[in-house]
Amino acid sequence: MNDVCKMLNIQYPIIQGGMGNISNAQLTSAVSNAGGLGTIGCGTMTPEEVDQIIIETKELTDRPFAVNIALAVSPHAEDLIDLVIKHKIPVVSLSAGNPAPFIPHLHEHGIKVMTLVASVKHAKKAEEAGADILVAEGYEAAGINSNLELTTFTLIPQIVQNVNIPVLAAGGIGDGKGLAATLMLGASGVQMGTRFISTQEAPFHDNYKNKVLEANGTGTVIIGRTVGQIRRILDTPYAQKITDLEKSGLTRDQYRNMTTEELHARGALEGDLENGFLNSGQVAGLITDIPTVQELIEGMVYQASEQMKSQLNNLHLNTGKN
Repeated sequence: MNDVCKMLNIQYPIIQGGMGNISNAQLTSAVSNAGGLGTIGCGTMTPEEVDQIIIETKELTDRPFAVNIALAVSPHAEDLIDLVIKHKIPVVSLSAGNPAPFIPHLHEHGIKVMTLVASVKHAKKAEEAGADILVAEGYEAAGINSNLELTTFTLIPQIVQNVNIPVLAAGGIGDGKGLAATLMLGASGVQMGTRFISTQEAPFHDNYKNKVLEANGTGTVIIGRTVGQIRRILDTPYAQKITDLEKSGLTRDQYRNMTTEELHARGALEGDLENGFLNSGQVAGLITDIPTVQELIEGMVYQASEQMKSQLNNLHLNTGKN
């Protein structure tokens, strides 16, 4: 059995990325019920709000799911740690901050810890701190991104070569070919966010799903580079407003006020493209349909298997000819 599947008690090594304040029980449970690992992203939500989503998720699935805590984003990080322990959540994903102070406490309660990393240096530190699984996220990914701007294809093999714990690939993955490619690079599985946006169970506004479907290879933009807080979002009127203001000297405080989780929800849940934004990775250019979560996951696994068999056969044939 795949090491990540065994460790997390799941069927397929496909993990849902945390989605901040637009996280919900419907999509989280659908991913877990389909054999992957659904994830509730806490964003800036209060412990009471997260508690309600956890309860709803437990009503919809009896399979494992994770909770993502963005340490430097959430003003309630320590309370959320207590909350996941209270609910006996089996897996916690820690991102956007130093996970080291929290890992031993989570381990005391039998909780597996995944940490998000964007370089070999970060990966080694996370391993030393006791992380069970690393999520190596490339610059192609949606939402808040590392200022290092390393791509998935170069990042994964470097990290795999330098750590002894399983690595999940994130950023630019949305189908079976992407899954197969990351496995060949040494990853043990994948984490996806954008691909799960355009699924039938995802309770997001049609404007969001349609913008993902309409996006091509250049359908996303990077904002925040001028203030040192990179984020990848879909190219919308609101995104253009931010990029125009950056050209004229947007301050860090102004940028933060224009990229709050409330404005994220306004775009994703209300479909307001003039006054809210939509997180999206570059993989949006590959997304052309809205399947069920189960169809997506099972289709990815089948396509990955067939892709690897086909390429291996081609390699053997070509070797034989030579």
